[in-house]
Amino acid sequence: MTKLPDPADHAGMTPDQLAEAKRYGRLELICGLADKGLDLLFLAVVAVVLARPLDDWLGHASPWLAHNWSLRLVALFLAVTALHLCVSLPLSFYAGYVLEHRFHLSTLSVGGWLWRYVKRNLLAIALGTVMVLGLFWLIWTTHGWWWLTAAAVFFLVSVLLGQLAPILILPLFHKIEKLDAPELAERIGRLAQGTGLSIEGVYRMTLSDETVKANAMLAGLGRTRRVLLGDTLLDGFTPDEIEVIFAHEVGHHVFRHIRKMIFGGIIYSAAGIWICDRLLGVLVPHVGGSLDYATLPVWLLPWLLLILTLFASLLEPLQNAVSRRYERQCDRYALQRTGLRAAYISAFRKLAQLNKDDPDPPWLEVFLFHSHPPIAQRLALAEEVGGGSR
Repeated sequence: MTKLPDPADHAGMTPDQLAEAKRYGRLELICGLADKGLDLLFLAVVAVVLARPLDDWLGHASPWLAHNWSLRLVALFLAVTALHLCVSLPLSFYAGYVLEHRFHLSTLSVGGWLWRYVKRNLLAIALGTVMVLGLFWLIWTTHGWWWLTAAAVFFLVSVLLGQLAPILILPLFHKIEKLDAPELAERIGRLAQGTGLSIEGVYRMTLSDETVKANAMLAGLGRTRRVLLGDTLLDGFTPDEIEVIFAHEVGHHVFRHIRKMIFGGIIYSAAGIWICDRLLGVLVPHVGGSLDYATLPVWLLPWLLLILTLFASLLEPLQNAVSRRYERQCDRYALQRTGLRAAYISAFRKLAQLNKDDPDPPWLEVFLFHSHPPIAQRLALAEEVGGGSR
């Protein structure tokens, strides 16, 4: 029998590679914490200090804005977003460009990074404008039931975005083309058999124009569901390794994780929006006046964004814990379904080394921010499950 590598050897990293991965992980963590802190501080300052003066200024700047609350709401949202982009740009550039180049992970030029940054934020602004208008329209029209109707709308939007992501959103950032690899397609088709998984096609996604990191995903819902394999994965991994990685993605379908996450999102959003409603009942009388849903002032937008952002930050560890459980389920499924234990181990070793992932980060970091188990734990699972060595 072929002797398999020991999974518990720092993902096969040399001491220098391990030290580099830990440095990268530490700096990534610092950037992530700084980003969250900056977002909360910015929204707090805008809500407490700038919201009402900015709203008053907009109301006097144009008669259209003075008499049309929807237009003034959009103008306020765009102004707050523009201010936030100005404040956060230096940190975004450092985390997204400088840090990635320092560790030789990015292939983007400065111009390429800026163009992607602009596209990403234009898309976020467009979606955010629609969501903000919809949220206030629900408040103005459904009054005390707005939090429940907003949760229902969130569900519909989640499903719609899930369907559109692989055909409209991802192609804005990556070249995606149908993969001509009969052997790989046959392996993927065999893994999907008996699972009820219907796949529209297998696609090659060009990641190498942005990063050296490897990735794969099962994207879309219903008729748009497809397999997306990064070119960095296809070019650097063996067919067995790609098969076991895809088997992990099939596991998400088998265990209905996407459906569970969508319905979990309904519960999370309903809870968060209900808390917003309760806090509005306290906030509005405190700053003067009574809570009247039909005439809710637009200057409360930063307060709503602050409350929702704070709620999402507090909820993130719970969501990550659920996600890590799902990922462990899929890892176990991939090992048992394929029997490719050696390929599983080598694939995760490659991913750790290629992506410079710390195989064993501090537990508090994992608890607070990681949606996937550490690589060391995923490799240890191979020892626990056992299986074939082909």
